[in-house]
Amino acid sequence: MPRGDLFPDIGPYETGYLNLSGGHVMYWEQAGNPSGRPVLFLHGGPGAGAGAVHRRFFDPAFWRIIIFDQRGAGRSRPLGGLEENTTPHLVDDIELLRRHLGVEDFLLFGGSWGSTLALAYAQAHPDRVRACVLRGIFLGRDEEVEWFLHGMRNFFPEAHDAFFSFIPDAEHGDIVGAYLKRLNDPNPSIHMEAARAWSVYEGSCSTLLPNPDTVASFSQDRTALGLARMEAHYFQHHLFLPPGGLLAGMDSIAHIPAEIVQGRYDMVCPPASAFALAASWRAAKLTIIPDAGHSALEIGVRRALIGAVERFR
Repeated sequence: MPRGDLFPDIGPYETGYLNLSGGHVMYWEQAGNPSGRPVLFLHGGPGAGAGAVHRRFFDPAFWRIIIFDQRGAGRSRPLGGLEENTTPHLVDDIELLRRHLGVEDFLLFGGSWGSTLALAYAQAHPDRVRACVLRGIFLGRDEEVEWFLHGMRNFFPEAHDAFFSFIPDAEHGDIVGAYLKRLNDPNPSIHMEAARAWSVYEGSCSTLLPNPDTVASFSQDRTALGLARMEAHYFQHHLFLPPGGLLAGMDSIAHIPAEIVQGRYDMVCPPASAFALAASWRAAKLTIIPDAGHSALEIGVRRALIGAVERFR
């Protein structure tokens, strides 16, 4: 039976690091039942990193919970590293981790950018995906990036004003490039200030109701630098997705069962993308949470996510 809320806090039973290309080193961990069914958690951003709370979406008695920090994010090294950091590299990293851990196939669980990466991996390796639970759908299309950069001002004008005001008016024509220049500056006083401005903007728009704890978590150095530098880098390169985008590749995964959970008032990744994905995926079920925004931790969203995971037991 589906639970009403998060499972108890647990620690990992195994952690490790994997050497990747481009000088990257990936942090990974396993928690829960070593003999259980594998579930792979894919964090958002890109660049946000994973945390202890993410283990709590899964029943530790049943699931073998696999979590990792993507290139440039969280506990992976180097933090904010952009060399050989693209969507195809991240897809290859998942395959490397799967083989390293001896996993045949996964339940994929991802939200926001994690939903993007889950779709990209599933389309590249459909035989390795048992099912998907996705939240806050982001398909990486130009109009979705445009919404993040400009559209959110219609609902969060004060947060958007702070985001843009950080950059001089003369550079507003290329706001991503202007931020990226500062985010890549070797001087920590320059790149960290820019990182916090970018990350706090996203955190301020992520919940239906104001949540100071969410904003504070987005302003922490490790989260802010990984998130801001990676998002700007990926936005600058159209998320490193094929020209037809992810919807063009849905035929290869049409048979894979999926549950999509979407906050009605998600201002970071608006519901139109979830509707477009569900319309292209005959085996997917879409659930709209009427009183939620973007965050996976809003009560209606987290309950729906846990219920979806439980149905795939």
